[in-house]
Amino acid sequence: MKVAVVGATGNVGPHIVEELLSRGHEVTAISRHPEKLEEKPNLTLSAGDIEQPDALAAQLSGHDVLISSVRFVDFDHDKLMSAATNSRAGRYLIVGGAGSLTDTNGSFVYERPAMPEPARHNSKLGGEYLDRLKGSDLNWTMLCPGLKFFDGERTGTFRLGKDDLIVGEDGTSSISFQDFAVALVDEMEKPANEKTRFAVGY
Repeated sequence: MKVAVVGATGNVGPHIVEELLSRGHEVTAISRHPEKLEEKPNLTLSAGDIEQPDALAAQLSGHDVLISSVRFVDFDHDKLMSAATNSRAGRYLIVGGAGSLTDTNGSFVYERPAMPEPARHNSKLGGEYLDRLKGSDLNWTMLCPGLKFFDGERTGTFRLGKDDLIVGEDGTSSISFQDFAVALVDEMEKPANEKTRFAVGY
């Protein structure tokens, strides 16, 4: 498939790009600083900015899939939604956050008293973006990680869920960037969660 990744130089973006390339997909990595990525076969590095939605939509046009890997606090939701819609990509996959998932006590994870304010704000915005996706005509899917989202290993072993935070037997909720990328590309190749949100964790 021909896949565009917006936010390709962030925390998880490079791992998504690497997973896509390892499976033989043709990837366009879009970022304000694409030079941070190494040039590789089947990879096109492209400078782009969500603040210029018309130009971004033109960059995204012609791709089978659009993947957004940008923190919700870092972009104008109207502009990215406009670019995604006008790109006419077949599918739109979004890197979500743990905060909008349901906690073990039935509340939202972002309502935890111990959650720091910057993370809480980003999580609430992620929930708002999810609501906006539900009202759109896009063929979207949002994948949400565990609370601890970290640079680790690609094990290929994890659990999937829906709207609830996935918690391990040790009481922690986590997933590596690498295994998150595996789960996201799995969903892209074999759609099982179109127009909905799902979760991944150990």
